[in-house]
Amino acid sequence: MHNKFNKLSMAVAIASSALVASQAFASGFQVREQSAKTLANALSNAAAGAEDAGFMAYNPAAIGNIDGNQVVGGLAYIDADFELRNAEASDASGLFDFDRGGSRQGGEAALVPSFAAKTRLKERFDLGLAVYAPYGLSTEYDEDWIGRYHAIESELETIDFQPTLNYRASDRLNLAVGLRAQYADATLSNAIDFGSAAAMQGLPGATPGQNDVIGEVTGDDWGYGYILGALFQATEKTRLGIGYRSEIDLTLDGELKVKGTDPVSDGAIDAGLVTGTGGKAELTTPANLNLGVYHQLTDRLALMANAEWTEWSSFDELVVEFEDGRAPSRTEENWDNTWAFSVGANYALTPQWLLRAGLGHDETPIPGSEFRTPRVPDADRTWATLGATWMPTADLGITAGYMRVFGDDVDMNQDGTKEENATRGNLSGTYEVSADVFALSVDYRF
Repeated sequence: MHNKFNKLSMAVAIASSALVASQAFASGFQVREQSAKTLANALSNAAAGAEDAGFMAYNPAAIGNIDGNQVVGGLAYIDADFELRNAEASDASGLFDFDRGGSRQGGEAALVPSFAAKTRLKERFDLGLAVYAPYGLSTEYDEDWIGRYHAIESELETIDFQPTLNYRASDRLNLAVGLRAQYADATLSNAIDFGSAAAMQGLPGATPGQNDVIGEVTGDDWGYGYILGALFQATEKTRLGIGYRSEIDLTLDGELKVKGTDPVSDGAIDAGLVTGTGGKAELTTPANLNLGVYHQLTDRLALMANAEWTEWSSFDELVVEFEDGRAPSRTEENWDNTWAFSVGANYALTPQWLLRAGLGHDETPIPGSEFRTPRVPDADRTWATLGATWMPTADLGITAGYMRVFGDDVDMNQDGTKEENATRGNLSGTYEVSADVFALSVDYRF
């Protein structure tokens, strides 16, 4: 019996260690809310707006459009709502139903701060620094929810430090380059169906789907990349912009911790039958490209448009290597490259008040229901935005923006017969996705 449970311990450890493989799913949730001004215009001014130093997160050449010195601080509040409807879950054979009641709502709220500053070095050079979060995710479900073997908590936080140098090549053209130092920190958890494995080995009191072990993985790393940009004043009223952010390679070193949920699973952990381990996973945060145009139609009305391309195809497979030498874990992803498009307008109501609005549409990188998971239940989305900038003085601006995100209803169909789901089982249903985003920023020029 002792040898049998040694094998059981190894099987559960492998299942829980596979949590590391889900870390890169969090990076699939891109954060674009680095500026209240861009949010209020549905990101349509990201590449060509160049209204304050915070725009260097999208196009580093933006600081060439700003005279003198400036500091900008901002905060975005993201309230995401992911709910799984018509859910069904069972073991791979379909014999045991895993539904134990728990809420099927996994949306979480998150605060995203940002900071930027720029100064004029010489007549033709500007120096800037931006600190912002380009990727992030926060989803959390009840520990007894129907999809607990696929995901419970998923949290990813990234922060970029971006020193930037801009060259004023001419009165019309700015060219810029920046370094990106990115820090990523992840926490992920899911349940492991210890009850099924233990029942197969004859452990007294063990019942499939009733004696769960919760595994939690944490990991972090630093990575480095670059950003390039150009801003061209084509005419007195029309400005063109382009910004490119490189991909960044990270190696997330993970540590697995386990805990029980009932006397059977607690006892197994105390006896050393279920153990944690370490591992590492390679993660690439993708490259992206912003192209934009800004046109001052009248003295009061400005129109703008932006297109953003993200190279999600670099996320095709996850390979997890383990410290104890067991066989690597592989998860197929096959994400697609995506485009996001947006249009917007500004209207100068008075010299102190500028009204903002915009519309946008974004594609999901997830190619089909079989690749969608509760960690990132992503969908094609449309957003509408409103906002305003108040300038009590010529050098001080205060901007507030609101974005409502409407996601398409999307199916999820995780097949328990796939090798990667052997210990997670089947999970299917339809996700309803939406979000509200509020942003506030203050910029001061001196």
